[in-house]
This record gives sequence, C-alpha cells and structure tokens, in this order.
Amino acid sequence: MSDALNDRRSVDVVDSDNALGSFLTSRRAKVTPEQVGLRATGNRRVPGLRRAEVATLAGVSVEYLARLERGAAHGVSEAVLDAIAAALRLDEAEHAHLLDLALASSGRSRPRRERAPLIRANVQLVLDRIQGAPAIVRNGRTDILATNELGRALYSEMYLPPTRPPNLARFIFLDPRARGFYPAWDAIADDTVAILRSETGRDPHDRDLTDLVRELSTRSDQFRTRWATQNVRHHHSGPKHFRHPVIGDIHLTFEAMSVSADEGLSLHIYLAAPGSPDADQLDLLATSRRNPGREGRPDIYRAGQHRWDVNDRS
Repeated sequence: MSDALNDRRSVDVVDSDNALGSFLTSRRAKVTPEQVGLRATGNRRVPGLRRAEVATLAGVSVEYLARLERGAAHGVSEAVLDAIAAALRLDEAEHAHLLDLALASSGRSRPRRERAPLIRANVQLVLDRIQGAPAIVRNGRTDILATNELGRALYSEMYLPPTRPPNLARFIFLDPRARGFYPAWDAIADDTVAILRSETGRDPHDRDLTDLVRELSTRSDQFRTRWATQNVRHHHSGPKHFRHPVIGDIHLTFEAMSVSADEGLSLHIYLAAPGSPDADQLDLLATSRRNPGREGRPDIYRAGQHRWDVNDRS
C-alpha cells in the first residue's frame, strides 16, 4: 500500500465527517435482538439490531433515528439520547461518549476550562509526598506530565526515547519494548485506544490529540484495527501487570482521580497489598532507583525534574 493511501486512511480514521453516526451504527451492530427481548425474524443482512428495532425500543421514529445516524443532531434532547442509550444497552462510558458526540455534531461542545501550560508546583508537591507507591499525572492524550520518583522508576522504559513528555499510547503501539513491559499487551492496547476514543468525543478540537491518533493510525495496524471498533471506556481503577527490566514481574492495582483544579488531568497511584511479594518488589524498585547501577542509562531514576510543560513536544 502506498504512503499516500496510508496517509489518507489515517486521516479518514481521525477526521470522520460523521463520528456520531459511525458510533451509533457500531453500537447497533453489537446488540442482538435476543439481548433486548426481541425475536429475530426474517433475513437479517446486517449484524445486530435493525434501525427500526432501535427506534421502537427508544420510542422515536425510524426517520428520526436515521437523521441522527446521518450526524444531524441539532435540537436533539438529552432525554432522547438517554432513551437511545438504553435501547442500545450502552455502558456509562459509551453513554457519555454518545452525549459528547451529539453535542459536537450539533455545533456545540462541552464548556472546558483553559488548561494551564504547566503542571502546578502544588501538584508536584502532592506527588512527591506519596511515598512507597508509584504515582503519575497524565492527560487524556496519555502524556505522562509529572511523576514522583517511584513513578518515574516504574515507567523508566518510557524515558529512554528523547521526546518529552513520554506518551503511553505511543510507547504501547510504536515501541517494540512495550510487549515485554506489558505481559497483557492486548488488553492494555484495547484500553488505551478506548481511552483515546473517549477523549476525542470530549475534546474533538484538540489538535495534539488528533495528530497523535493520525500518527498511530498511520504507523500501527494494531492501533488502526482497534480504532475502527469505536469502543470507548472509562478507566478509573483495576489491576496492572508489569514486567519491569530491573525487578521483573510485579502486579499492582491502580486508582485514578481527577485533578479537579486542572481540566483533563488525572492522578494515578499504583498500589501493592501490604506484606505481599509485590510490596517487596516495590521496595526493590525504590532501592534500584537510589542505586541504579545500569550502564548507559544514568538518568532513568534521576531525582527532580519530574514535571513537564504540558505543551512541550521537544
């Protein structure tokens, strides 16, 4: 396939003229008649529910639903979108994404506060006060913008390339070391694409996000395939399995919290059960941070300078 065609495919993936319609039809295809209490009848040429079936379940006309699937969302009420979400059995993340896409399709968007150009000193102070647990602050594009020392040690592999700030999605899909670092790579890849897809609904005019998705869809078949599924999700907590180059396998759980004073930023803390082998591994990681002893990689665990300018792409 030519470079020009690859570029065109990536642009199509990112700059769909009808993101709302693409999402609605993709969700309709995932629900079977049996799941919503209907009996499948006749020759079904497409997977999932027919448009008329969704319209009946949502209490709207077929014509109205067809208009929404064409991306014409002007004047649509939240109550109607809620009814369609219920008919399509959307989860919380999918429901929120539907509302975001409808707002964007109607020429509006959710009000967003101006983002500060720097991670605030108090945010870094909070991170530095978190002892015994890796902690990072990232944005919706999955840029790691700030860490405590143990957080930098945990994600040391992402600091080897010179580009700052390090980006989780770019590492996962473009760096061959990612499959070793994440033993459950496929699940991590699915989650990461779903997070980025959700973010494009919340902030469709984020140029850096659009550029990132275009880059990944051009350079990674794995990313492009996942992007086409239209899946979205919220990722607030759960298990993480890392295979760290210094301490080996470690299983942690993470909790993510919004940094309420800074739009779009979230604090992620990685925890091990007290007294567990994984807690011992974290202690070993902390020791390794203080005494790296790794030739050719002197700055991986370096103290200080854990904040990055939000707009820094150097």
